Amino acid sequence: MRLDGKIVVITGAMGALGQTVASVFSTSGATLVVVDRQVPKELPGGMLGLTADVTDAAEVQRLMETVTQKAGRIDCLVNLVGGFSMGRVTETDRSLWDKMLTMNLTSAFLLSRAVVPHMLEQRSGRIIHIAARAALDPFPGAAAYLVAKSALLSLIRILALELAGSGVSVNAVLPATIDTPANRQSMPTADFGKWVRREAVAELLVFLASDGAAAVNGALIPIGSL
Repeated sequence: MRLDGKIVVITGAMGALGQTVASVFSTSGATLVVVDRQVPKELPGGMLGLTADVTDAAEVQRLMETVTQKAGRIDCLVNLVGGFSMGRVTETDRSLWDKMLTMNLTSAFLLSRAVVPHMLEQRSGRIIHIAARAALDPFPGAAAYLVAKSALLSLIRILALELAGSGVSVNAVLPATIDTPANRQSMPTADFGKWVRREAVAELLVFLASDGAAAVNGALIPIGSL
């Protein structure tokens, strides 16, 4: 799939998954705006780097305004922001609860709310969020994380319904455990061969950003082993 001429904003771009996604999107021909709390001054392939806290409403609004000023438009938002924590309901304090909701749900809400007006003005756009397969098949012991990711799926479906027929689509990719250095370190005895390759996630994201996915809206797409 080619994305020549497309302006793609990737949030959470400096993590292991984000760097792989940015590389694959760049190879596909997209013009990239990569966003994170910290971004190197020098980036490959003509990428534009911007810093932002996407859990802050004012910063998110400024981010979208800056992108449109510098790039002229936003064809696709790929949101990779999120965080994980263990803890059963009875083990989860209010601080952890709020943190998981803010990182995994509020960030997606703020980004979506800020980018939609720009895309509606263009009458086209793609919004793609990374969720989690475990939101469909929950397990005990990660209550706040799974509640946040499950709510994210509802946000995506609701927004997709609200935008139906507008030319703007909203979809989600739901990976199982992704093969990253951090995950290998935290789960050293796991079977890494069963994990999802970062490149596989990136390739699916590229498809959803492409013209070939124009009719796909409100899709929650699992990737990885059951």
